Amino acid sequence: MNRYKLLLVFLTATWLNTLLASESGVDTVLVVKSEQKMYLLSGNEKLKSYAVALGGNPQGHKQQEGDEKTPEGNYTLDYKKSDSSFYKAIHISYPNEVDIKNAKALGVDPGGLIMIHGQRNGLGWLSSLSQYFNWTNGCIAVTNEEMDEIWSLVKEGTPIVIRP
Repeated sequence: MNRYKLLLVFLTATWLNTLLASESGVDTVLVVKSEQKMYLLSGNEKLKSYAVALGGNPQGHKQQEGDEKTPEGNYTLDYKKSDSSFYKAIHISYPNEVDIKNAKALGVDPGGLIMIHGQRNGLGWLSSLSQYFNWTNGCIAVTNEEMDEIWSLVKEGTPIVIRP
């Protein structure tokens, strides 16, 4: 494929993703930890799915800083961060009031800065390997290319549901 055809394919894919976002309206992000999958939903329709890497200790709900668990429950994707240590990131509103209350009862810090993000900056080329392992500190990781797509399809304020 020459450069012009490759550019045309890239521009067409970008245009289609933008069209999908504007017409379909991703209204929920669903993560099913046991499947290691993330779904972009419009109503009950699955528009897109992605294989994800989770926290290094993924079973169970995050309770404290450093437990390497990915939270479970209902949260909001409340802001986007383009200057992250990882290739683009969308913040998950963990900890919520219940998480803070539970951590306080246990006498621990609930942690925070849980994100959907791409690969560590400069290491995107490793995603074909790293996505087979749960390597984050509790975040949800995708490839950089997938993060570009998610970034364009998901708006700030979108609910995210994380299931066991």
